[in-house]
Amino acid sequence: MAKELYQRVFVIVIDSLGAGAAEDAAEYDDAGCDTLGHISESVGTFAIPNLQKLGLANLHPLKQVPPVERTLGYYTKMNERSRGKDTMTGHWEFMGLKTEKPFITFTETGFPPELIAELERRTGHKVIGNKSASGTQILDELADEEIATGHMIVYTSADSVLQICGNEETFDLQELYRCCEIARELTMRDEWKVGRVIARPYVGRKRGEFKRTSNRHDYAVPPFGKTVLDGLKEQGLDVISIGKIQDIFAGQGITEALHSNSSVHGMEQTIELAERAFHGLCFVNLVDFDALWGHRRDPQGYARELERFDEKLGQLLEILREDDLLIITADHGNDPTYKGTDHTREKVPFLAYSKAMKGSGPLPETDTFAAVGATVAENFGVRMPEGTIGTSLLGQLR
Repeated sequence: MAKELYQRVFVIVIDSLGAGAAEDAAEYDDAGCDTLGHISESVGTFAIPNLQKLGLANLHPLKQVPPVERTLGYYTKMNERSRGKDTMTGHWEFMGLKTEKPFITFTETGFPPELIAELERRTGHKVIGNKSASGTQILDELADEEIATGHMIVYTSADSVLQICGNEETFDLQELYRCCEIARELTMRDEWKVGRVIARPYVGRKRGEFKRTSNRHDYAVPPFGKTVLDGLKEQGLDVISIGKIQDIFAGQGITEALHSNSSVHGMEQTIELAERAFHGLCFVNLVDFDALWGHRRDPQGYARELERFDEKLGQLLEILREDDLLIITADHGNDPTYKGTDHTREKVPFLAYSKAMKGSGPLPETDTFAAVGATVAENFGVRMPEGTIGTSLLGQLR
């Protein structure tokens, strides 16, 4: 095996930080979307000095943040080859899987009566809701009834998800997980197959006090083939997930999983991990950008979350070792100024940095997100699994 260029690779996914409409955005009814650009245009100040040094403003024009003359590392944009614009297709493509058929959604109609009837029969709870809604909206509308009756709030969104709410004090967290496991089993049927079933626990006893907790759990469809994560694990390398990576890949190819309470917490966990010895990949998802700000169409909140991330990024940059590689990217867009509450079909940033790099600057755009996994695989001398896609950028990251 050739000598590894980097002993440790950190891949951080800023969930939903798109960098401008993809070439095929109009096919998804997303023409003109631009998560990063529109966030910048929506706020008076935007303090992201560490992302600026890494080249984010060189990559994409920002109103308040000028490009730098010489970036710390390399930067480009990546295009998605999979059909879809959701969490799973984006993350799976990072690690080599091209999704040909988008996951089914029930945004317009709610879930079919046959599915709801079977879910009620199997769980013993009457279903209320069964429509597309935001998490805060559905709690304000129906949580009082759920607490009083023991009924079960089921809802969806513009994503391919079936979500179930449960009050941790009255519904019981383990009962919520049991119901979600049943829902996951039922929605493995082709005509009902959603990408994820999500447990959405909350606390509070009356309207105005309801608050979702960090005990969320995602039950994802397993990847349809082996990914780069599997290849790394089979070669005895560490594959450490932070945030919802473990759920997105249904645990496949993961050697250690850390649950995060927030995006700030996820960065704190990443910093702690960087201070300990491991050999392989640290794969991080920071979900608050998408869940708290993108879907809720709050560009100001999104900007402030990016500033909090940038502070933690500065701490991480200081402690990275000479033989560490950092890659920062996103899995799709979620333009908080755009119509509706759906994800947006966008290009995503690729920022790469190591203290060992001699050069820096722009790279050509990639035709797939899988450049990430291919780069990681080549670095560790791991063969790309059969059926995967992606061309490595490792030779350019020096």
